[in-house]
Amino acid sequence: MKAISSRWHLFKMGNMTSCFNTMLFFVIFHFSFVLCDITDGNTEHLKREHSLMKPYQGVGSQWDFWGSTLVTGSYVRLTSDERSKQGSIWNTVPCHLKDWEMHVQFKVHGSGKKNLYGDGIAIWYTKDRLHPGPVFGNQDHFVGLAIFLDTFRNDLHGMDRSFPYISAMVNNGTVGYDHGKDGRSSELGGCSADIRNKEHDTYLAIRYSKERLTVMVDVDDRNEWKECIDIGGVRMPTGYYFGSSAATGDLSDNHDIISMKLYQLMVEHTAEEETLDWTKIEPSVSFLRSPKDNIDDPTGNFRGTPLTGWKIFLLLLCALLGIIVCAVVGAVVFQKRQERNKRFY
Repeated sequence: MKAISSRWHLFKMGNMTSCFNTMLFFVIFHFSFVLCDITDGNTEHLKREHSLMKPYQGVGSQWDFWGSTLVTGSYVRLTSDERSKQGSIWNTVPCHLKDWEMHVQFKVHGSGKKNLYGDGIAIWYTKDRLHPGPVFGNQDHFVGLAIFLDTFRNDLHGMDRSFPYISAMVNNGTVGYDHGKDGRSSELGGCSADIRNKEHDTYLAIRYSKERLTVMVDVDDRNEWKECIDIGGVRMPTGYYFGSSAATGDLSDNHDIISMKLYQLMVEHTAEEETLDWTKIEPSVSFLRSPKDNIDDPTGNFRGTPLTGWKIFLLLLCALLGIIVCAVVGAVVFQKRQERNKRFY
């Protein structure tokens, strides 16, 4: 299991040689748990009915596959390195967890060089499953959540970002995916990630909890997560299906899923949230931005997200440091003036 980045993992257990250090550890651990409420890949919270793992015994019962998908003992190949292929694999069990985290181990590789490869992989949490279509092997105007690992640039004018590019999209069925613009007009956030032809394992983590969607990547073999997307105000229902699909066009790649592991997040909800019928929630995002924001922000990160506790804390800390610096500089300047004035009397 991969290590979690410092943002999600504030402190790691080590050898506590003194009573003080032991107490300090438990205080920090408790504080971290309250802030994050994350499983960190704890096998105790692994939901096997929603997980795809070697030797893929659940394929055929808990998982269905379609198209060019090939299931082997080591990987699930959605497409081979051939033109015009589409493949997908879908969980047959609807997910009724309110808070969850999906870890995806994948591999994208092929013989294409100098950007001559495509098209990419998508990870889905949607109302419908096994509906082939033009969006990385799945239907357009879907209902739910999609994470796109896009390896080919279609928009030659969008040179402010590099590919492969990871992005997120939430849809209630009314919005189409614009291939010509690489989905820029409908994406909620994203980041560039060099995911192709790696000798080491590559991972993606998708976390949904308390109306917040976070996507992390580990593609540099540093044994830690790197934040890619962090979006607040995301409303997703329960009862949808997890899946993955991939597609090739005139250019191609091998698109392999090694594992998809779903973990339940142990999060407390209010009495009102507990009585809410989560299956009736319509996928939506509270704060949307105009497409031009993607051009202004090369990273593609969502800039309309409301301030979180951490951001407020950092802003206050910066303001406080600024006041202290100004006070110190002012005191030094005042003292220098006083000394200079004394020399004239």
